Amino acid sequence: MENNDKKKKKRWGMVIDLTRCVGCQTCAVGCKIKNNLADGLWWNRVITVGGDHIDTAGGTYKHPVRYSIPLNCQNCENPICVDVCPTGASYQREEDKLVLIDYDKCIGCRACVEACPYGVRIANTEEPRYEHCDVQLGEEGVTPRYQGVVEKCTFCVERIDQGLNPFCIDVCPERARFFGDLNDEDSDVSQLIRENPVETLHPELDTRPSVYYIPPNKKKTRRTGLDFIQ
Repeated sequence: MENNDKKKKKRWGMVIDLTRCVGCQTCAVGCKIKNNLADGLWWNRVITVGGDHIDTAGGTYKHPVRYSIPLNCQNCENPICVDVCPTGASYQREEDKLVLIDYDKCIGCRACVEACPYGVRIANTEEPRYEHCDVQLGEEGVTPRYQGVVEKCTFCVERIDQGLNPFCIDVCPERARFFGDLNDEDSDVSQLIRENPVETLHPELDTRPSVYYIPPNKKKTRRTGLDFIQ
């Protein structure tokens, strides 16, 4: 019976196809609105790589080199952020290993912010608000956050629990983002991982991210764009 329960457990993951991503920022803006994020907070951001520094292009006048890479919580299987949290506020949900934050337990010490190798955890120093607007813009069901806690992408856990995709998946106009169960070999994400030379960020840390990237040229060459983050 125990073995059957293990087989039924899900592990949610994403595949982001950098050959399709055009850097339009729709995923970032959609995430911000949907989750009622305060000014200056981004759970999902898109960086430009190609030059000598992040957010710069490279190449020459007629032959520019520029790639866009969306960044959100990697929902690691072995999350460093959970290990360093002194209060247990950062945790993995038992049924699917989603990395979440209990805002009632978070003391805002930012240990997880410093420990995250992907730079996707943010300290919330502002109260969520919208200029010239006194109504909630995002979806119902999003867990309220307090000023002073740490926030991050949750894979839209409240949507997952309703059988829906994370918001960024559905709003991407180029269909560059895919979501599904990594433990299901027939899921879209599992098939994409089998069929493409995917990469993860900082594989040497053995955090085992649940977000996989298809490089912009679909080949593992000396510089794919992902090495700028690593």
